[in-house]
Amino acid sequence: MPHVQLNPRTTSLEFYGIPGVLAISLGLPIFVIFLNQLIRTDYYIVGIFQNFKVEQVWNHLKPFSYYVYNYQLWTYYLAWFFGLSILDLVLPGRELLGVKLRDGAQLAYKINGVAMISTLVLVLCVRWNITGGQMPEIQYLYEHHVDLCIITILFSFMLSTFIYISSFIPLVRPNGVGTRERVLALGGNSGNLIYDWFIGRELNPRIGPLDIKLFCELRPGLLLWLLINISCLHHYYLKYGQVNDALLLINVLQGFYIFDGVLNEEGVLMMMDITTDGFGFMLIFGDLCLVPFTYSLQARYLSISPISLGNYWIAVILGVMSMGYWIFHSSNNQKSNFRQGKLPNLKSIQTDRGTKLLCDSWWAMSQHINYLGDWLMSLSWCLCTRFETPLTYYYSVFFAILLLHRQRRDEHKCREKYGKSWQTYESQVPYRIIPYIY
Repeated sequence: MPHVQLNPRTTSLEFYGIPGVLAISLGLPIFVIFLNQLIRTDYYIVGIFQNFKVEQVWNHLKPFSYYVYNYQLWTYYLAWFFGLSILDLVLPGRELLGVKLRDGAQLAYKINGVAMISTLVLVLCVRWNITGGQMPEIQYLYEHHVDLCIITILFSFMLSTFIYISSFIPLVRPNGVGTRERVLALGGNSGNLIYDWFIGRELNPRIGPLDIKLFCELRPGLLLWLLINISCLHHYYLKYGQVNDALLLINVLQGFYIFDGVLNEEGVLMMMDITTDGFGFMLIFGDLCLVPFTYSLQARYLSISPISLGNYWIAVILGVMSMGYWIFHSSNNQKSNFRQGKLPNLKSIQTDRGTKLLCDSWWAMSQHINYLGDWLMSLSWCLCTRFETPLTYYYSVFFAILLLHRQRRDEHKCREKYGKSWQTYESQVPYRIIPYIY
């Protein structure tokens, strides 16, 4: 296979090119800090930002050098990140092969989500027992929330740079075509340092047996989100000696979502993040910082400004969550079973590439019906805060924008990939996400 076919040069730039990726790389971290500064124990937004004060946005933030040289903060976070990476390597699990890459190879992935979750729960239970429920490391997480957020931002920049530089180092062992060239992402090989650093130059960077992309997707950020939520519940319990129904509900709902994602991690192997996107700052920052420190805004807010939901609100929220989970899980399972040849009777469109486009059952309703289910779950979490402030609905709005962007990226790539077959598919499945609406 010629070199040009293995790693063709990227000619079309996303996010409006260099100005766009620079704006996101600098603006999004600042925005994450901004959001978290609006929910602190000494100051939090009330209503429609009626008590917003500009000076509070920067209050309690330290000089940049404080975060760069703070031994305690870096020790805390690096112990978490590298501790999980070691567990990911040593805990037992089964091996699955990923999709076939352009060099013909299939990477092996260790699936040990059950062992990882079990270990984390065991450690938390042991620490609760040893410390008499005080759990100082959980209190530290709650009290240094914004500080640790900034540490993850800095670490994301460092890891992105390390991954980018590593993408130029030849492989130790030959790839599937017999060369030592790394398989690069089709969208991250423009030749521009800033753009490729952001998008991700290498498709599946690894250090030995550790697949860094899959690890970051499912371990340090996702599980830190869980711990932040627990720290909010723990803080409330220590302060009031009881558990609030809204705070408990958000912990249960998001905890269920996190557990489901980790325990069913094999499904991630087929996602665009793993199969198509390079691993650069865009994904690294999203996985390590954006997920834990913005998806936990509801729990953080409820720990500072508690409300009581009551049975009616709890029933409504559980209904929305259940509906979303049913659509999301059922549709994804159906597509997975179809790809494995378990549902041959479902209607599909045969493409010139030898693959089939499913257009029956769930997938006759819309092209991304699973996105609708995923968004409904996000809405249920925001509803745990009722309508106290639009700030806690950030996640649902952000997630809607993210899903729309993913859908349009997928649509563009599928039109190029499948040609006339995709036109036929669109005529049979005209709705993109929401049936009869969009």
